[in-house]
Amino acid sequence: MSDVKIEPSWKNQLTEEFKQPYFEAMVSRLRQEKEAGKVIYPPGSLIFNAFNLTPFEKVKVVILGQDPYHNPGEAMGLCFSVPHGIRIPPSLKNIYKEMASDLNIPIANHGDLTHWAQQGVFLLNAMLTVEKNQAGSHQKLGWQTFTDAVISRLSAERSGLVFLLWGGFARKKKELIDPKKHLILEAAHPSPLAGGAFFGCRHFSQTNDYLVSQGQQPIDWALPA
Repeated sequence: MSDVKIEPSWKNQLTEEFKQPYFEAMVSRLRQEKEAGKVIYPPGSLIFNAFNLTPFEKVKVVILGQDPYHNPGEAMGLCFSVPHGIRIPPSLKNIYKEMASDLNIPIANHGDLTHWAQQGVFLLNAMLTVEKNQAGSHQKLGWQTFTDAVISRLSAERSGLVFLLWGGFARKKKELIDPKKHLILEAAHPSPLAGGAFFGCRHFSQTNDYLVSQGQQPIDWALPA
C-alpha cells in the first residue's frame, strides 16, 4: 500500500504500518465493499483528511472520536466535524456549549472544524471509514490497529501534546500515551446520552494554559463563519 495518498510527514512516520498484512487486507476489503456497491463514508479523498490538514510535527492537540458519521454528506475525515450546510450534530452542539461557558466565545453556526485542524488540533477517529447508515460497521476492519499505532507514534516521537479523551471508548486509549511527556484530559462523552456530564470539564482553557506553559501558541477555538 505504498500508494496511500497521505501528507508526507505522516507517510514517513507510518510507512511500516502501511506495509503490514492487516493494512493490506483492510484496503482490499474496502475495495471489495465498494465494488459490491456499498457506499462508504467519508469519500476516499477525505479518509486521511485529519492527517493531511495537520502534519505530524504540527500536532499540538489530539481529539479522539470513534466512528465517522454514517449519514449522507456528514463525514469529512475529521472527528465531530461536518461540512458547512450540514446540520450540527448533537455532540458537537454540546462541545460548542462547553466552549462558550469555558472561554466565553460565541457558538458557531456551522460544524466545520477545519480551522482547528489547521492550527494543530488532530481530529482523529479510531475508525476512518463506515458503511452508509451502518454505525460501527468498520469497527473490526483493522482501523483501530492503525489508529492505535498513530496515537503511540505521537506519544513516543512528540512531547508536550494535549490528548482530549471524551467518553469510555476514548479513555481506553490512555494506555497508549506517556503521561510524563503529555497532558491527558479525560471527560464524559459530549453526547446528550451522557446526560450533560461533559459540561464543566473546561478542557479548552486547560488545553490553552498547558500549550502556553510549553511555549506554544494557544488554539483559537472560535470558528470563523
